[in-house]
Amino acid sequence: MNFSHASSIRPLKTNYKRMKKLLFLFSLMFWGLLAAAQHEEQVYTPDPNPRIQQRIGEWQDIKFGLLMHWGPYSQWGIVESWSICPEDEGWCVPDTVKDYFAYRKQYENLGKTFNPVKFDPEKWAKAAKGAGMKYVVFTTKHHDGFCMFDSKYTDYKITGKDCPFHTNPKADVTKEIFNAFRNQGLWIGAYFSKPDWHSQEYWWPHFPPLDRNVNYDPAKYPDKWNKYVDFTHNQVMELCTNYGKIDLLWFDGGWVQKNEVKGEAPNVAGFKVKKPFNQDIRMDELVEKIRSKQPDAIVVDRAVEGKNQNYLTPENMVPKKMLPYPWESCIIMGGGWSFSYNATMKPTRELIHMLADIVAKGGNLLLNIGPGPDGTWYDEAYTRLTEIGVWMKMNGEAIYGTRAIAPYLDGKLRFTHGKDGSAYIIYLLDENEKVPTEIQVKGFIPAKGAKITLLGKKGSSLKWKADGKDFKIAFPQALSKALPSGYAIVFKVSKVIQ
Repeated sequence: MNFSHASSIRPLKTNYKRMKKLLFLFSLMFWGLLAAAQHEEQVYTPDPNPRIQQRIGEWQDIKFGLLMHWGPYSQWGIVESWSICPEDEGWCVPDTVKDYFAYRKQYENLGKTFNPVKFDPEKWAKAAKGAGMKYVVFTTKHHDGFCMFDSKYTDYKITGKDCPFHTNPKADVTKEIFNAFRNQGLWIGAYFSKPDWHSQEYWWPHFPPLDRNVNYDPAKYPDKWNKYVDFTHNQVMELCTNYGKIDLLWFDGGWVQKNEVKGEAPNVAGFKVKKPFNQDIRMDELVEKIRSKQPDAIVVDRAVEGKNQNYLTPENMVPKKMLPYPWESCIIMGGGWSFSYNATMKPTRELIHMLADIVAKGGNLLLNIGPGPDGTWYDEAYTRLTEIGVWMKMNGEAIYGTRAIAPYLDGKLRFTHGKDGSAYIIYLLDENEKVPTEIQVKGFIPAKGAKITLLGKKGSSLKWKADGKDFKIAFPQALSKALPSGYAIVFKVSKVIQ
């Protein structure tokens, strides 16, 4: 199909299905591999500010959060932003597009039909709290530059006069979301894209965009680049000034960073080779500005090594081993990062097992749900959150406030360590699995006189015996017939010796 004609907008909703599946597959494969390479090998630099170090510790206690990618692109059910990025990659410009510039114009006009009249942030916030989530990160602006908050520095926004939703009392959706989730006691996180592909100071119309990067050399046009930096700083400070307490600033677009360019590009006879650009967004200065308004704010300059990356963020993957620094896996619940038609949600069992696995390895889980074009979630998302919430109410003490304890995991077992010296053994159950009568635990042993109980079974007291540096838990068959959960059960050891 040729998407260069205005008449193609309606067919996009149906004919995009095949294309979006390919886009998601390519993007998930690429970003999963990239995340594995980036985040398991990255150097972590602690923030020198003791107050921020304390806040990071508090963030490590809350473990479970919600990420939401939402914007006008949800109307087409496609990957957010990336379909206007002129790169020859599977997750960028679809091969069905015959005229890039006409397609981009169509995409950028999506704001003129974006009208999520069923938007109900209070319902979202209650569902997130019910699931045991403790923080939210919302996409205030993605790479396409469309602002989901009321910025005075652009008209390309949900509160702009061209967007039909701008007359709605809840038009400033970022404010509504932050207030609703804050009222439920969750931490508030603002996702913000450092690159802005709509800004003429980033993709200057004087040149065509060539890839995800700025399309001119900032060193050659410093005035233009400085205007872009000021624009970016001003928008971030709007969020820090006008939207109440912000606990997390989650910056995406790691290629926009300070880059020392040494000399010119290689000299290849007959060709002009593009040299790398220094896209210095002056992050140190920006962080100082942020903390002048939000002194407790954790800053996550994703994939940029240094003190402004307060924790690391493996994307849509779970590291294979324990990582010895603060980190968070952002994971799609189902479909893509943004809303997609006919999305399939991950099963509840998989989500609970994933949370336990991440926490055992020292991380947090940021679970993504993409709201739809009318402002609603998938029905299945509510079901999953309700089922997770039931498990968390029973077993949350094995998750919240814990830290990793060696050997972290063994087969179906995941281990966490309470601050009071206790330990938790999370047994990941297969469907209809019968728990063995004896469970071997390796790597640590209970202290003398320690008690072992099964969470969710009031009054339970299980026998154990040391086995060298390991120990064994006797599990009565009577308990197997009435497990407190069919997804995972948790043994609490009152005190352990490591």
